[in-house]
Amino acid sequence: MRKINLDRQIFKNGLWHNNQAFVALLGLCPLLAVSNTAINSLGLGLATTFTLIASNVIISKLRNFIPAEIRLPLFVLIIACVVTIVELLMKAWFYQLYKILGIFIPLIVTNCVILARAEIYAAKNPPEKAWQDGLAIGLGFTLVLLLLGGVREVLGTGVLFSHADLMFGDMVKSWQISVIDNYSGMLLAILPPGAFISLGFLIALKNLLDEKFSKNPDS
Repeated sequence: MRKINLDRQIFKNGLWHNNQAFVALLGLCPLLAVSNTAINSLGLGLATTFTLIASNVIISKLRNFIPAEIRLPLFVLIIACVVTIVELLMKAWFYQLYKILGIFIPLIVTNCVILARAEIYAAKNPPEKAWQDGLAIGLGFTLVLLLLGGVREVLGTGVLFSHADLMFGDMVKSWQISVIDNYSGMLLAILPPGAFISLGFLIALKNLLDEKFSKNPDS
């Protein structure tokens, strides 16, 4: 069995230092549109991660055969093919979640995070590095979505992991956690302005942690 060598620096960059949602502020459309619950955020994040991994690997394998003059249109075509597969799979296996996410599944094609990684990394590195980059960037993006969705869901409704059955089936309906009892909810949290505000606080928290670690690297 072939041993998989994981590059720790790739994952460190993807999850923290080069997190595209926190650092580059890319892919904000899904962040603002469907991150009003943790499950919605997780579904879109995983779909984006799969697209990143698959498109990175395909582009990396074909990088020596793609003419530089038409590379970007070909990258978009490859990404669109992968997203079509993701959309069909979600339609078949997670139909109710697919209906909620709606247009934002095919809009993954236009997510600048995916095209940026194809141009910056996948087109210049071998497949064994490209898939790790796609996984790391995808997980970083998913974690931001999940954290943002969880914060907004709790502030907006007082519960966490509502409608988990949309992704994991009826057996997980008990996963819903009542965080704040007898809570009337905060409408702003689940509206797009609430996403902007919540994301701003999360970025501020990351910057504070970065500053703390830079001053005390051993802490």
